[in-house]
Amino acid sequence: MIGQKTINSFFSPVSKKRVSKEVNETEKDAREPKRKCAAVEAEPESQPPCPLSPEQLDRIARNKRAALERLATAHTPPGFGESWRKELQAEFVKPYFKKLMDFVSEERKRCTVYPPADQVFTWTEMCSIRDVKVVILGQDPYHGPGQAHGLCFSVKRPVSPPPSLENMYKELASDIEGFQHPGHGDLTGWAKQGVLLLNAVLTVKAHQANSHKDKGWENFTDAVVQWLSSNLEGVVFMLWGSYAQKKGASINRKRHHVLQAVHPSPLSAHRGFFGCKHFSKANDLLEKQGKSPIDWKAL
Repeated sequence: MIGQKTINSFFSPVSKKRVSKEVNETEKDAREPKRKCAAVEAEPESQPPCPLSPEQLDRIARNKRAALERLATAHTPPGFGESWRKELQAEFVKPYFKKLMDFVSEERKRCTVYPPADQVFTWTEMCSIRDVKVVILGQDPYHGPGQAHGLCFSVKRPVSPPPSLENMYKELASDIEGFQHPGHGDLTGWAKQGVLLLNAVLTVKAHQANSHKDKGWENFTDAVVQWLSSNLEGVVFMLWGSYAQKKGASINRKRHHVLQAVHPSPLSAHRGFFGCKHFSKANDLLEKQGKSPIDWKAL
């Protein structure tokens, strides 16, 4: 005897009744999760929310647009033309634009920046965004006193025309019948007719060319070019020099006309700018579309 049992009792066969009970319980446990899963699968799925009516969706969209416009208006830079603001306002609330505005503001506190703050966006005040016929792309503003005023290649009177503009006048004299040097460098007369004179970078530190490059202006002016390319038809883009040509690489050439030549700078004008006849070609293209030509002499 070991305790209450004999040694033989440890090796005696298990009763059939006991085995049957254990098997039944094991099978029950194995089946239980399946029954639970089946129960879960049988439960009806939750009903999707009721779809919004067209009127509700329209109201939501209008509220979003109104909120965006209020926010954009609060961040609109001074001197920004109204028709341009309506189409480009989404840019004003983007992080890069706020960072850019903060940078320019801090630069103005530390040093002289051209053009003056109220003239950075002169190009938006000359004509409606939908009236643009010709686009001339520049790189960055003139960095000398009294030169830059928000239109690329242009200078306010009585500042003498810079060398690149002088070469533009030379080409005009040979290309446009009756054109004479106006005696100044103010191109406002073109801008009011729908010639967008847009620099890729819109501000510069005094006496330091390209000093505001890669600060965010390129993103903004890319958005301007893209809007024109996507929303207008038959605009003539004049791309002078490799920089402008890269800037205009995304222009839809099926919708618009692109004229390319070297830059009018004295360093390159003789290699293809002189004789390009872009001014008369632009007018020919505009007239073929039923648009009024640019009076290049109206300066």
